[in-house]
Amino acid sequence: MLAAVSWLLAAGGGLGRAGGDPPASSASAAGRTSGGAAVDYIRDVRPILSNNCFACHGPDDKTRKGGLRLDLRDEAVAVLSPGKPQESELLRRVSSSEGDEVMPPVKTGRRLSPREIDILRQWIAQGAPYAPHWAYRKPVLPPLPAVQAPPHFPIRNPIDAFILYRLQQEGLTPQPEADRYALARRVALDLTGLPPSVEEAEAFVRDPAPDAYERYVDRLLAKPAYGEHWARFWLDLARYADSAGYADDPPRTIWKYRDYVIASFNANKPFDRFTLEQLAGDLLLEEEGYVPKGQPLNLDEAWRLPPPALEMLVATAFHRNTMTNNEGGTNDEEFRNVAVVDRVNTTFTVWMATSIGCAQCHTHKYDPISQKEYFQVFAFFNNTADADRSDESPVLPFWTEELLQKKRSLQEQIRKLEEQLRGKKPDELPAERQRLEALKKQANAIRPVTTVPILQELQGSRRRTTRIQHRGNFQDLGEAVSEGTPAVFHPFSPQWPKNRLGFARWLLSPDNPLTARVIANRFWEQIFGVGIVRTSEEFGIQGELPVHPELLDWLALELQKDWNIKRFLKLLVTSSTYRQAVRVTPELYERDPDNRLLARGPRVRLTAEMVRDQALFAAGLLSSKMFGPSVKPPQPNLGVTAAFGGRIDWETSTGEDRYRRGVYTTWRRSNPYPSMVMFDAPNREVCTVRRGQTNTPLQALVTMNDPVYVEAAQALARRTIQEGGITPQAKAVYAFRRCLIRPPTDAEVQRLVTLYQQAREGFAKDPSRAARLATDPLGPLPPGIDPVEAAAWTTVANVLLNLDEMFLKR
Repeated sequence: MLAAVSWLLAAGGGLGRAGGDPPASSASAAGRTSGGAAVDYIRDVRPILSNNCFACHGPDDKTRKGGLRLDLRDEAVAVLSPGKPQESELLRRVSSSEGDEVMPPVKTGRRLSPREIDILRQWIAQGAPYAPHWAYRKPVLPPLPAVQAPPHFPIRNPIDAFILYRLQQEGLTPQPEADRYALARRVALDLTGLPPSVEEAEAFVRDPAPDAYERYVDRLLAKPAYGEHWARFWLDLARYADSAGYADDPPRTIWKYRDYVIASFNANKPFDRFTLEQLAGDLLLEEEGYVPKGQPLNLDEAWRLPPPALEMLVATAFHRNTMTNNEGGTNDEEFRNVAVVDRVNTTFTVWMATSIGCAQCHTHKYDPISQKEYFQVFAFFNNTADADRSDESPVLPFWTEELLQKKRSLQEQIRKLEEQLRGKKPDELPAERQRLEALKKQANAIRPVTTVPILQELQGSRRRTTRIQHRGNFQDLGEAVSEGTPAVFHPFSPQWPKNRLGFARWLLSPDNPLTARVIANRFWEQIFGVGIVRTSEEFGIQGELPVHPELLDWLALELQKDWNIKRFLKLLVTSSTYRQAVRVTPELYERDPDNRLLARGPRVRLTAEMVRDQALFAAGLLSSKMFGPSVKPPQPNLGVTAAFGGRIDWETSTGEDRYRRGVYTTWRRSNPYPSMVMFDAPNREVCTVRRGQTNTPLQALVTMNDPVYVEAAQALARRTIQEGGITPQAKAVYAFRRCLIRPPTDAEVQRLVTLYQQAREGFAKDPSRAARLATDPLGPLPPGIDPVEAAAWTTVANVLLNLDEMFLKR
């Protein structure tokens, strides 16, 4: 049975049936594929055909061999011989040992295993039934499984019923609830990206009310830190960066979009509205009456729009995050086209978890999406005013009334002088000419507070015609196409306009089988560490099956009720499933190493930003300042200013900007912030759905030696000396709890005190070394603090900040 479970988990874990049927046990599912009982097409057969056959015998008619199409049953029947495996040409070819007839061909390097051939044989014997891809069917509200809950795992919401049913089918028992200190830190990290203060944690731990945890969650969801944390997740999807990309990678001013995302999460903007504004905020302005229909918007005056309307424009920078290339000799139309391609691919990745990109050059080899359909979607995004210009236009400027008045005054003076000089000879009125030049220079020097690139729809004769691009070449054009969506998905309603706004409504339609599932799975992945569909970027045929299909459908429909993100996250983190302890036995780890079945709580490493922010928070250095231009915390000086125009090395921000949260760090695509890259942050050249997780010695070198972490250790040491009490034991407890929240054990306290004493003895012999460790780079010690004492506690703080428990939820 253990081998069967391992195989099923590796294959995607889709043990349940779509719709409302209860999930099958792993043992019975494995038996069906080896003992002659029912083989499931979606779970068992199609992965074999998709991985080995569809590239040559799938949807793409240009690469299809022999006219044979195996993704459609009506066209595959001739080689299948349903019900008669002994006559099946498909079975004969995949079983053959003859090099000229075996399938897949020898040159592909692929070969079906005996197990895979046996699955195909059983399937054909059963009549070779096909079924539509699970993700292309609308979610159906499943019945809640009837379960008998153990006392330590109450059914707090339907999530628990689905999870417990599956665990009982697997013969597994969930863990009891984690201790309150663990829960206090875990849920704070998940919802705000920061641990709680010791005082907050203690207040929760000591709260005897039955709803203490729920109220604690509500307080976390109300914190400004919530929006900053969840914005990071969305900015990866939006490929947000403070530079334009490509080799030159010049700076780009777009931080207003980042602030929009933070503010939207904090305001709990419904996800459907969040979507509409980002994909088509400029078109919403007309629909909702903020600007007259059919009249171009004066962007210099747009800053006067009421805040909701202004937000809609800023939101459209989602698709201005595409890279632009302004190197000499580049073709603007080529890179404008590349940007539109990126918008199509990103939109389908973010909202549909569908890798549509290969259909740019040819009909998709795996999913039923044609090249023509790709360019019909392309047409929705092909009529915006941006065109890979060096000035990023169109941009929305943000002015103050004072700056505008000054600018208008200068323009009026310029106008009057020009009238005075009209018709005069060049050598006449030299003083007035000098004054005119000075005024023009002053007017040109007046700049808006900031700008943000936005989308604007082209109108009338300026609109572009979209044509199919042969092999994806923007210069090799075929037939013209109009806006449309792939036929495999739900239809495009005639009530929707055929523009980006209509397309956004198509994405959000209750008939869309994907968007609600995809977004629910994304939030689940952020909370539990791995999605119900592991391939959260790919719900198409090449993606994995959901490990809890009925639960995913229930979650999708629950999210779709009101698209309320805070309510949805609260549902996840208040479940008994989430609250479990993280203890794992060797047997359980062998059966479920990635915790897909959730027989224990989530134990996941923190993201790059969380690692840094948590260290600063524990040290008392982290700034709570929100919004505004991106900042430049300390980073190594590489000495390559001459070669790269001074954009890699930077002047470190001063004051509290040096210690702001990671979400505000300047993000240069060609050289992202090094310590975050070490913890697997992406460069954001393209949409990133899931960050990888590596574990290397270089990460320890960063957290032990990077100036940010050294400063954190020094600051924590100073606070420990000043606020930690009289005795070394009290100070050790103080420092420990600042880092890990929970009270330490007696053994842990003793080890820290021993470390402190040994370090103090060593530094007492070398006061100059002690002074360096205690002050470089944070700066001079406060009056009254002994450098030897500070150096000893800095050593302790450095150890605490590098404990394994610091980098994980427990």
